[in-house]
Amino acid sequence: QNVLQMTAINSNYADPDNLKFEEIKILGALQEITTVTVSQNNVVENSPHNITYYPLEKVAHITGLQLDLGKSYTVKWTQRLSVNERFNCYPSPNPTQEKCEQLGCVWEQVTSNLDIPPCYYSSNNAYSVDKVEYTSSGLAANLTLNSAKTRANENFTTPISTLRLEVKYHLNHMLQFKIYDYQDTRYEVPVPLNLPSSPMSTNKERLYEVSVQKKPFGIQVRRKSTGTVIWDSQLPTFTFSDMFIQISTRLASQYIYGFGETEHTMFRRNMSWHTWGMFTRDQPPSYKLNSYGYQPFYMALEEDGNAHGVLLLNSNAMDVTFQPTPALIYRTTGGILDFYMVLGPTPELVVQEYTALIGRPVMPPYWSLGFQLCRYGYTNDSEIAQLVEDMKAAGIPYDVQYADIDHMERQLDFTIGTRFAGLPALINRIKDDGMRFIIILDPAISGNETNYPTFSRGVQDDVFIKWPNTNDIIYSKVWPFLPNVQVNESLPEQTQIQIYGAHAAFPDFFRNSTVEWWKREILEFYNNPTDPSRSVKFDGLWIDMNEPAAFLNGAIGGCRNDLLNMPPYMPYLGYQSDGLTVKTPCMEGEQYLPDGTPVRHYDVHSLYGWSQTKPTLE
Repeated sequence: QNVLQMTAINSNYADPDNLKFEEIKILGALQEITTVTVSQNNVVENSPHNITYYPLEKVAHITGLQLDLGKSYTVKWTQRLSVNERFNCYPSPNPTQEKCEQLGCVWEQVTSNLDIPPCYYSSNNAYSVDKVEYTSSGLAANLTLNSAKTRANENFTTPISTLRLEVKYHLNHMLQFKIYDYQDTRYEVPVPLNLPSSPMSTNKERLYEVSVQKKPFGIQVRRKSTGTVIWDSQLPTFTFSDMFIQISTRLASQYIYGFGETEHTMFRRNMSWHTWGMFTRDQPPSYKLNSYGYQPFYMALEEDGNAHGVLLLNSNAMDVTFQPTPALIYRTTGGILDFYMVLGPTPELVVQEYTALIGRPVMPPYWSLGFQLCRYGYTNDSEIAQLVEDMKAAGIPYDVQYADIDHMERQLDFTIGTRFAGLPALINRIKDDGMRFIIILDPAISGNETNYPTFSRGVQDDVFIKWPNTNDIIYSKVWPFLPNVQVNESLPEQTQIQIYGAHAAFPDFFRNSTVEWWKREILEFYNNPTDPSRSVKFDGLWIDMNEPAAFLNGAIGGCRNDLLNMPPYMPYLGYQSDGLTVKTPCMEGEQYLPDGTPVRHYDVHSLYGWSQTKPTLE
């Protein structure tokens, strides 16, 4: 093994140019070849050669050899797993040798770089494919778990024994590959994509070709025009369980852009063993902390300048590790694997193809391109009115004015505070001058009011997120504070929240009843049929705090399902040790899709803002 006995044949001709045998390619090299020795008659020769290893192709190229024609040589090489080829087997905090070896993995620390995982896989993934079913528009196969190769797992992370793979060639520039449990229905993202009713690609015109590696299982996607492999998941990391799904791919280059929403130091992702979490949270941008948005999409530039994009349609809490192999590791806490790949081949075309798939951005109104002024903390409507006059007097270009939650009565949606009683008339005057006005709305609704139609109508229409299998609303704390109390503002903020925070209910914007309720509340605030003088003729709505945000972790009285709120694998999120409920309601909250299907907040949390945006726009 790892030995080549060879004779450099000269075909019995006179060699006037002193030709030599200079290079060897070794195919199927599963690990990096680190050293090569050349010997003749058991004597090692001094050989000034170079070794280049291509992990995607599993090829080693030895150049610079000086083997005389007509002589026999022994070429030996050693293979070693490069540290860049390590795939982390224990991504949770505080790995130890004992924990690592319990998983059947190898423990070897690299003290010179502690970012390199000390616990890594040494065996293939445990799934294989027996038969691939090919059609003109895609392929399908069943994945079978080799139970003898499964690693030690906790409950809810035990791999599912049989899975289904489906690959669809939707368009010449776009394909989908999906892995799911075909025996037990699992949650899938309820966001519609713009897909053709049936695949519309042809074998001749497709920009890609797909192959399935059978044992161990993997998917490989290759760009036809260049042969570049842009996805290769035949790696040891693949596993699919109820609450932990992991898949990796080698990358065509180090030039990766995307994933969010998190703060980065540059546009291109740092591939030096960095892990970034995705889960929507009311978190101002900070390095390594998951923030307001959720975008499991990346664009890659290949070495020759071609570009492609990859979307993982999965809304559960997840993280992605970037490593210098180059490779990615996806880890998500639920749902299925549903990937969409667009082939560009230019960055501009990738963006066009991606937005054609998920939906184009809304065309902003012309006036919204103007100068806008917004801040929190206006004292009353007179302050805004004076500000408008001061801006005019100073000659500062100025097209749009905002009002934050200050304009409400104690931060209650669809109310006007006593200090802002003149706001409706002020908005009308501003609009008469050709300007526009935007107000804010938060999703949480107070349940502590004696006469608050927005809440009472919401209860009547059954719009709020509830505890599972009950009729009880989940209450947390966010705006507003309790009515008829004097707030001691000298107390620390968290103490004020604990003492004075009202019971806040969260509308379930996936429900049909909630959509209709929300639209009615907006229209009534705009028109005010009972008192037209108090109608608020806003031009736009700023919907805020819909991560959804809370000032309390979880719910008043605590959450009730430890497994969902602190899952077996906790992704690399800010305040990781506190679980998923940091500044948001409990994960066991029960919501309902438009067709009546119940879903857990655990699965749709990061879609909350999307679900509120759609009816607000409508």
